[in-house]
Amino acid sequence: MMHRRYAPALLAAAAFIFAAPLAAQMGAMPQGQPGIPSSGVKPVAANQAVLDALKAMNMKPIHTLEPVEARLQPTFADGVKAVLTQQGKPTTPPPGVNATDITVRGAAGPLHAKLYKPAAPRAGRLPVILYFHGGGWVIASSAVYDSSPRALVRETGAIVISVDYRLAPETKFPGQHDDAYAAYQWALANAASLGGDPAKMVLAGESAGGNLAVATAIAARAAGKPLPVAILAVYPVAGTDLNTPSYQENANAMPLSRAGIAWFVYHTTRSPADASDPRLNLVAADLHGLPPVTIIAAQIDPLRSDGQMLEAKLRAAGVKVTRREYPGTTHEFFGADAVIPEALAAQQFAGAQLRTALGK
Repeated sequence: MMHRRYAPALLAAAAFIFAAPLAAQMGAMPQGQPGIPSSGVKPVAANQAVLDALKAMNMKPIHTLEPVEARLQPTFADGVKAVLTQQGKPTTPPPGVNATDITVRGAAGPLHAKLYKPAAPRAGRLPVILYFHGGGWVIASSAVYDSSPRALVRETGAIVISVDYRLAPETKFPGQHDDAYAAYQWALANAASLGGDPAKMVLAGESAGGNLAVATAIAARAAGKPLPVAILAVYPVAGTDLNTPSYQENANAMPLSRAGIAWFVYHTTRSPADASDPRLNLVAADLHGLPPVTIIAAQIDPLRSDGQMLEAKLRAAGVKVTRREYPGTTHEFFGADAVIPEALAAQQFAGAQLRTALGK
């Protein structure tokens, strides 16, 4: 049931995304049980264990909360730590990667970021991966998405910079995209001082951050700036049509639902016109001339169709693109390699793709 506080807001958000109001569409669609897709596909056991841990923490549907409340909710990373505790395993990050706090330039001033480096780096300048976390542009941070940058360092030997771009609704669209592009320009200018090679830049991100990675590459191409050598987009937001097959099938999925996405859109956008902006609606953007793109997809995810459509649009634009979907996984699985074997497989595949693009 949609929380009555947010029913008008979600309907307003949906008015320019859906052909019919959200309430009518949601009511007409097969919903199934909360957390279970209408297809009946169940998460693999390890992924389900994380979801069960989140349920035990009384995680509330995000669309029933205010943004400040949503930012205090248990995260998928918290669920992973809970499972590790149940298994009697350490919850601290594994050795091999050093992390420090740095400041990067955003579109409106300094931004906090985390700098990740191999503890035993190879000789010479290292590739640099600029990474954008998920959270629908409204919640989460580099701290929440700590495990994915560490995995990318492990799998590529690169330096990773994870940026805390400004969040909505305090900063509306396109503030997040402006910050991402400004951070990319900063990374190009400062890579050498960090021990990195500005000629070997990669843009990467998860969910909303995957959208930022692709949009930043498009902005760089349009401005005549150096392009990254590769893009990694993990279950990216690639469109503003919330009536795709995967949105219908996974309307009530955990940890991301269709109503949750509508909530994110409502809090991020300024007006109906923003929904058609190609920075959000990547499948309507000019994708020509982009570097190779790797898309990681989860099967039980409202954004699965977004990745499929983006793959098709990239291929039609002549861009080399590889997409791999992991059966029985949900949104947010990528950083959960400590407990979900499919996450480790996805990280290793992503790393291999990036190493190839980097010429390693």
